[in-house]
Amino acid sequence: MTDHPTVLLLGATGRTGRLVLTQLLDRDVAVRAIVRSIARVPQEALGRPGLALVEADLLAMSAEELQEQVRGCDAVISCLGHPINLKGIYGDPRELVTQAIERVCGAVAALRPSEPIRLVLMSSVSVLRPGAVDARRSALERGVLAVIRALVPPAKDNQNAADVLCDKIGPSDPFVEWAIVRPDTLRDGEVSTYALHEGLMASLARSDDTSMANVAAFMCELVTDSAVWASWKSRLPVIVNATPA
Repeated sequence: MTDHPTVLLLGATGRTGRLVLTQLLDRDVAVRAIVRSIARVPQEALGRPGLALVEADLLAMSAEELQEQVRGCDAVISCLGHPINLKGIYGDPRELVTQAIERVCGAVAALRPSEPIRLVLMSSVSVLRPGAVDARRSALERGVLAVIRALVPPAKDNQNAADVLCDKIGPSDPFVEWAIVRPDTLRDGEVSTYALHEGLMASLARSDDTSMANVAAFMCELVTDSAVWASWKSRLPVIVNATPA
């Protein structure tokens, strides 16, 4: 990873994506953001050095067009998600995140970079690690999550997107290295002390809080700090606000 990485950012106009965008720019990281509407990009980010905006529908781009956006990037951060409204939850595309991750991984594979590209996916604690290793989830909670995934398309989409990285890409792909960031209940707030855990720390009934600013800060660390990346690549860290002393 170069000392001055270039990051392809997906979902830069969402609540967390906007924070990732501004925090990356504050770190003097070059950002290439694919957005459906430039009008929704934070005003404080527009015109800043290092920012390149591409107004396009990611899923409608040709394979060659997407490859050109990936070309030259050292990392990809996805903050893609479904709007919390009826159309966002039940409308198309129901597999937005999964299709985006599959397409990006395909673009990277086609480019065959000399060093693996880091891919950071923002997900949720509703997403479980493979092999039933999130032991804190009881059989009842796993059943509840299965029902939610069956009834709420975004929940299924998040799990499927994680499964693409865990199962299809795996930990030894020559072109893509990945980490899946799992916040608990997202809250507003400033960057503060946060805690990272290998597995789940709370139940569905008693969730923890995670500020979006902290999620953004951690994802920025993953693509700019090689030691942090080495600690969490091929893993699904849970991030929560640190409990005050």
